[in-house]
Amino acid sequence: MGTLDRTGLEAMIEEATVDAYTEDEQLTGLFALLEEHLALPFTTEILGVEVTMRGIDLTSDGRIVAVCTRGRVRQSIGVLELPLPSPAPEGAEWIEAYRHWAG
Repeated sequence: MGTLDRTGLEAMIEEATVDAYTEDEQLTGLFALLEEHLALPFTTEILGVEVTMRGIDLTSDGRIVAVCTRGRVRQSIGVLELPLPSPAPEGAEWIEAYRHWAG
């Protein structure tokens, strides 16, 4: 994934939030495009442990989280804190756009 400049990220955010008026609606728009474009599953490393990101979810407290597994253990990790592998999976630019939007 090539790093997008501010203009590219803002264009993606505009696409995701075009009909959104509240922050909740904007978050839902970003979540929908992230869910649509992010290639899953992919493997990444969290605190030195390899995990598989299997999905994303929108929590009731307004966060987008990555649903990660390792063996039978399943844990949700905030997408804002999720380390991406190199090379990043297809669609990871939407994570970058969400991070930019979240400030």
